[in-house]
Amino acid sequence: MRGYQAIKYILFFCCYIFWVASAVLIAVGIYAKIAKEKDAVDTLMTDPALLLIVVGSLMLSITFFGCCGALRNATVPLKLFSGILLVIFLIQITAGVLGFLYSDLVLERTEQLMRKAIVRYREDLDLENLIDFIQKKFQCCGVHSYTDWHANVYFQCEESNPSLEACGVPFSCCRRNSNETVFNTMCGYKTQSMKEMKAVHDIFIIGCLDKIVRWGKNNLFLAGGITVGLLCLELCMICLASVLLSCIRKTLKKKKLLNLRNSWRQMTR
Repeated sequence: MRGYQAIKYILFFCCYIFWVASAVLIAVGIYAKIAKEKDAVDTLMTDPALLLIVVGSLMLSITFFGCCGALRNATVPLKLFSGILLVIFLIQITAGVLGFLYSDLVLERTEQLMRKAIVRYREDLDLENLIDFIQKKFQCCGVHSYTDWHANVYFQCEESNPSLEACGVPFSCCRRNSNETVFNTMCGYKTQSMKEMKAVHDIFIIGCLDKIVRWGKNNLFLAGGITVGLLCLELCMICLASVLLSCIRKTLKKKKLLNLRNSWRQMTR
């Protein structure tokens, strides 16, 4: 009985932590959507706010079933919780295996998404901030090279382009001096028209895809450890839900047997 109660409350605590985290994700996503420009074009893959809301809503629904089932000893929510979590677990395993086997295809698809993101830069504030963060964090510029910013209408390197940023790159591509107090946001002015040997003094010329792939290879054990840890946690929650379901079924069977015995005794008196 004590073991049953321990499993029940461990499962409820795990689900509750994820439930709170999902609520925070939804709140942040909604706040970002409200604060964003109303005429922005949103897509799931390139809009971080929309992605936060979708992921948060999915987590909230799944963990609600887990919390409700564990707290109320309800078999239906627990079955839904363990079933959905098992499907997600299998999808993650399958995606990992396919990603490893078809790594070239994954890189190609990632490159396409990054190029689309460059085209939509300045159309979506969240996307713009995300790209700037990545370029500053990894000290990179563009997908493969700083000249990839030619695809954006604001930075397009053509004489007919009326933009003040024509032939330039975003400020997040620029190198910053340690003693710099006031940052020049036009530091990438006309850098696309420069040769690499000259541009490298002002901006980062290596693309972000190459830097991210290199970072992934250097931190392979860290990324793998986090992934395996999350998968183990999901598997643990599935096992806890299954054990709790088994305990609930046994308890219900015992109650039914006791009721049948009591009914039989009353009938035989």
